[in-house]
Amino acid sequence: METPTQRNGLKRESCVLSVDVGTTSIRCHVYDKKAQIRGSCITKVNLLYPEPGLVELDPEELWRGFIKVVNGAVQDSGLQMRQMEALGISTQRGTFTTWDRKTGVPFHNFISWQDLRAVELVRSWNNSCTMKAIHGVMMVLHFLSKNKRFQAASLVVFSTQHVTFRLAWALRQWKQLSQAVAEGNCCFGTIDTWLLYKLTKGLVHATDYSNASATGMFDSYQLCWSEFLCCLISLPLSILPKVLNTGHRFGLTDPSIFGVSIPIMSVMADQQAAMFGECCFDIGDVKITMGTGTFMNINTGSKPHTSVAGLYPVVGWKIGPEVVYLAEGNAADTGTAIKWAQELELFSDVRETDAMASSVANSDGVCFVPSFSGLQAPLNDPKACASFMGLKPSTTKSHLVRAILESVAFRNKQLYETMLRETHIPITKIRADGGICTNDFVMQLTADLFGRKVARPTQHEMSCLGAAFVAGLGVGFWKSQEELKKLQCTDRVFLPRNLYGMGDGGTEGEYTPILQSWEQALKRSMNWYGNP
Repeated sequence: METPTQRNGLKRESCVLSVDVGTTSIRCHVYDKKAQIRGSCITKVNLLYPEPGLVELDPEELWRGFIKVVNGAVQDSGLQMRQMEALGISTQRGTFTTWDRKTGVPFHNFISWQDLRAVELVRSWNNSCTMKAIHGVMMVLHFLSKNKRFQAASLVVFSTQHVTFRLAWALRQWKQLSQAVAEGNCCFGTIDTWLLYKLTKGLVHATDYSNASATGMFDSYQLCWSEFLCCLISLPLSILPKVLNTGHRFGLTDPSIFGVSIPIMSVMADQQAAMFGECCFDIGDVKITMGTGTFMNINTGSKPHTSVAGLYPVVGWKIGPEVVYLAEGNAADTGTAIKWAQELELFSDVRETDAMASSVANSDGVCFVPSFSGLQAPLNDPKACASFMGLKPSTTKSHLVRAILESVAFRNKQLYETMLRETHIPITKIRADGGICTNDFVMQLTADLFGRKVARPTQHEMSCLGAAFVAGLGVGFWKSQEELKKLQCTDRVFLPRNLYGMGDGGTEGEYTPILQSWEQALKRSMNWYGNP
């Protein structure tokens, strides 16, 4: 049988396609055997704000953007579509839509993971007698069994970031949707599921374990949709997609779309894809993605980690029989804070921030709390506010910028210490990616505060690379994870400096009072939006 590398008796170069659908952009890269980018294309994701607090995406516009970047990247590479051996897809998590099973027409726009329409529903459930009863039962079970999973369940609270209650809200509000469910004519899907459906012209309604585990409706311990949770909140199991391996032949793209059929060989959630792209294959490997938010993940091996401090157990990937779990902590407003500061004209170009922060000896006592969306692990306070504290007549723009960048590193330290305390897993390596990792000030301070070296890759779009790696392994483009490790390129390794007098994970020396002040600022920002 003729392969994509042989046409008309001539051997041709082959590559792997990978698309990452992020919160603000869709990008496609064409990767060669050395994991070098041969062609690229990027387009903007247009977020819709129909009302305050509501965040949506147009499914058809997203689909057109996907097609645009694939065609653009292949054209940019100078290769032809038939030379693409496989397609990998990485997507933002928790953004979903529903559509008509017969026609494929969406019932509504994608509801973004940032959307707050279900906030009242979440609040009422978290304060409900049902939740109090569940917490009580779980506390008793933990007391009797000493099983940490019961302890974690006794502390769990729902969040709008997970799909669960935004889907429950949609089912309650839109009669057309609830009627389609009753008639067995409704499909639910996160972005990956929608793209699979469109790419195969309706033949495939599926997702993978990494995406499913990030919805809030999936039991990561049993590796299936949670019947208990879906029954509790009245979510119909019939609309949910089939869950398949992360590395899997999901199907072929319909030839009418790209002119040829391309095997879809991987579907991954973006943070898990970034973890794979960083080659964090071993227990204790850590990656920090600093983009719109900060996501810190640690490889916990073949068992999910049960947390009582807000770390979330997710499936990293399932390839063949192997399942790899991650424990994840996040801070929601990393890139958000930088963009906000730019819009305030504290600086005109993000690249200026490194020099501005380094131009002053310290932040002049100014503390910034990056909590536009509340504070996540380990504080877990959705009512916290963003704030500047310690402003003086002597405060300059450089002091403000330094305080903002310091807050990113401080939140990194909080997540890191929570991870160490919760998992008790020795850290083997730490790698950082995402747009903010290009900032040397943030990277160096993070290494100083961790007391450990932190590596920055040459390429920053690790989600795209991770999906490409899994897809390439599936078709034999790359042979093993060991081969992938050899392809890894590091731009710079940031070593912890001794000038702060810091040991492993310590915070002694110059930054101790600054950290203490910042932690005070955090406490004063908490519960700001609470009921008077």
